Amino acid sequence: MDFNLTGKTALVCGSTQGIGWSSALELADMGANVILMARNKQKLDALVKELPQNNDQHHSYVVADFSFPEQVKNAVALYCNENPIHILINNTGGPPGGPIVTADSAEFLSAMNLHLISYHGMVQEVIEGMKAANYGRIINIISTSVKQPLNGLGVSNTIRGAVASWAKTLANELGQFNITVNNVLPGATNTARLNSIIENKAKKINSSAEEVLNTMQNEVPLKRIAEPQEIANAVAFLASPAASYINGINLPVDGGRTKSL
Repeated sequence: MDFNLTGKTALVCGSTQGIGWSSALELADMGANVILMARNKQKLDALVKELPQNNDQHHSYVVADFSFPEQVKNAVALYCNENPIHILINNTGGPPGGPIVTADSAEFLSAMNLHLISYHGMVQEVIEGMKAANYGRIINIISTSVKQPLNGLGVSNTIRGAVASWAKTLANELGQFNITVNNVLPGATNTARLNSIIENKAKKINSSAEEVLNTMQNEVPLKRIAEPQEIANAVAFLASPAASYINGINLPVDGGRTKSL
């Protein structure tokens, strides 16, 4: 199978930690030029130097805050003026947890900007370069809540579902240009986001973080949570030439936890 990404440029969002950073490492290891994107310039400056690099690879970074979609769109547009992007990995932190009935409109609007609106602006900037190259991969790292809403994550469930529907529509429109659009749906993964969810849940039910984690692990047929690298493996495959006929799917990477087919 062809996993070679030499000569391709990948923009990886939310790439200073967790799944984003693991995905960036994997894509660089496959030969891609990687652009890290996050809001912390200090972290970006340090991490870009750690990416695998051959003689013909050139890695860089873009500073932008996904809470401000226009800032994100403009930052990507500035980069695309000189360099086409072939692979776009949409990834950013989820909104705060809580029941949906207590969420106010500002929470929905904030989450919509953080995810759907920011993602859409970036896609608008990268698609012309993808068309010209006759190669495009748009991969959205969402959540298994797309298939099975998760308790206590009302706003997140709603916005993740919207992103999945948007992505499927894009897949239908862009496939003719050899641009594929797919969603990776991580289950519980060993990230800072999961640690925050565990701590909040433990406080609410007057339990320990260890007990909450054990319950989560027991819900997974593999009896453990994922490591970020395991999610990144799926992202890297979908970004590669080997995945050329996979388009418009939601791929759970959750150890079998999701109950739906």
